Amino acid sequence: MTDLKYPMKDNTVPMWAVPLYAVLLPIAIFLLFYIRRKDVYDLHHGILGLLFAVLITAILTDAIKDAVGRPRPDFFWRCFPDGKDEYDRWGNVVCHGKESDIKEGHKSFPSGHTSWSFAGLGFLSLYLSGKMKAFDRSGHVAKLCIVFLPILSACLVGVSRVDDYWHHWQDVFAGGVLGLVVATFCYLQFFPPPYHTEGWGPYAYFRALEQINNSNSQPVNVVGMAVQVVNQPNSNVDDQILSSTYDAMESGKT
Repeated sequence: MTDLKYPMKDNTVPMWAVPLYAVLLPIAIFLLFYIRRKDVYDLHHGILGLLFAVLITAILTDAIKDAVGRPRPDFFWRCFPDGKDEYDRWGNVVCHGKESDIKEGHKSFPSGHTSWSFAGLGFLSLYLSGKMKAFDRSGHVAKLCIVFLPILSACLVGVSRVDDYWHHWQDVFAGGVLGLVVATFCYLQFFPPPYHTEGWGPYAYFRALEQINNSNSQPVNVVGMAVQVVNQPNSNVDDQILSSTYDAMESGKT
């Protein structure tokens, strides 16, 4: 009981706030990019990947909590609100506190706040690194600062869980790793790695571009046409056709 006698405290980060910054905030940022680029593929797969990451993380976290049943740091006061501990003749704890507090006191490992935070904000960090081309070898440290800002926020949430005596540091560490790993897997299902040359867009965007080229009676090499226009100012390339092709692709009509 030595490491379980910490006082009971309220949550610095309440549970209702977790979906706000881990789900709604990333979606708001996805919408800002959609307003700028009008890429419905990017918006759809960004939201879909985020929801996958958060929901999978939530299921894994709750399953592990129930399976492990590790006591929280404040379990003593949940079990013995009056401070008088009781044990049976075999040395087992005999709790006389509120049943709901005792049940909640066995859900320390891993930290749900931390795993949710790293799942949602970790996905957002990967999304921003791809959009800003943070790994384009240009040496822009400012890009990395923006990319690490969501991760820093998730770390601070984890620190608050230890300060509030709701979790041991091992619970927070495991929750952070779990959320970040799930976020990475879900992100890579829909987007190339952030360091990839095409990391700024979803796989569906480039598949749509390929389908448009293949559907034309005379297949159009968009990249080649762009180079031709630059190198040959007097080219007879129909700019209107090229523009309509991009409009159709980014509006999701293909």
